[in-house]
Amino acid sequence: MYKEGFLMAWSSLIANKMRSLLTMLGIIIGVAAVIALVSIGYGVRQQITESISSLGSNLLMVYPGAPRTPGVRPVAGANKTIKLSDYEAISKMDSVQAASPVAANSYLTVYMSKNWTTTVNGANADFQYVNNWTMKSGRFITDSQIERRERVAVIGATVAKNLFGNEDPIGKDIRIHKNSFKIVGVLDEKGSGAMGNDQDDVIVVPYTTMMERVMGVDYLRMIYIQAKEGQDLERVQADIENILRVRHGIKNPDLDDFNVNNMASIMKAVEENTATMTLFLGAVAAISLLVGGIGIMNIMLVSVTERTREIGVRKALGATYRTIITQFLIEAIVISLVGGAIGIVVGIGASQLIATVAKLKTVVTTGPILLSFGFSMSIGLVFGLYPARKAAKLNPIDALHYE
Repeated sequence: MYKEGFLMAWSSLIANKMRSLLTMLGIIIGVAAVIALVSIGYGVRQQITESISSLGSNLLMVYPGAPRTPGVRPVAGANKTIKLSDYEAISKMDSVQAASPVAANSYLTVYMSKNWTTTVNGANADFQYVNNWTMKSGRFITDSQIERRERVAVIGATVAKNLFGNEDPIGKDIRIHKNSFKIVGVLDEKGSGAMGNDQDDVIVVPYTTMMERVMGVDYLRMIYIQAKEGQDLERVQADIENILRVRHGIKNPDLDDFNVNNMASIMKAVEENTATMTLFLGAVAAISLLVGGIGIMNIMLVSVTERTREIGVRKALGATYRTIITQFLIEAIVISLVGGAIGIVVGIGASQLIATVAKLKTVVTTGPILLSFGFSMSIGLVFGLYPARKAAKLNPIDALHYE
């Protein structure tokens, strides 16, 4: 009976090709949309996670902050509460593997007739290891250059491309905020960061030179801290907070004039947010599957009306209620399955097209494919039930006299 029902359903699809295609269109679009949008969500999630992971899971960052009290508060990071002495105290902790102070600002850099505005970071030698930077050519800044406050610079790939093109930057002089700096190294290309920022659009100079000769300040923008392997990151963060409270004379944690973040908590929050975004994208796309289900129910009702006399003949020859309802349910499910299969192909193709054209990373996994395909089959079963029951309940005498 099932084989016969499947063959009859298939012959019905073939006999009405255009109508069948239009009926399946909602299912095709729904399945393809679910796969494509979820693949975008997974791609964004993986890209952000990889970007954060590239910095290391044992990384902490100290920023200046504002007390969490009522009233007008400064913009985050605008305070000048983190000093060089804070970095020196933190770097002496037993649980700290490496630490780098950062004094940063955006400046116009000039090389001959070319210029480029970029972020200039004043840092120490540990900055390279804390941020997992590797050198393309030359060398990174050294401790001796920091002590002597030398005007040397290490540039990122984007800066090198815009200022030097195909020319070798090593040994060349550039001007940063009216100061001449000699380029001693070029960083390997890193690409986009977690927030879509260009990580290669950067210049690194000794923090002593940056603070005294360029910015003329005695405060830091932030401190990068790399904990030793095996250390409890939450414990290290609590120790850093306690040290800073003692140094800043703070007794109430609500009055902290600094913020300490660790990569583990940031990564967890990012994963939760991207998972929610992916679920939302999938749910939005699944709405079109419901619309496709309504289309199936509509065309099956039309099919029941068209085949009323056929149903009457089958019932007069002994077809039972179960036989009729099974036949029409199989037809509805076949429409859904064929539409779902086409939708999978379209969805995978759309994901690859988006990755190529929009330059977005997409990740196609079996989970969304199986889920959307199963959901499309369920749609056919649910929305085909009413027309099938209507056909099975037809009175054979009335059906035979139907014009």
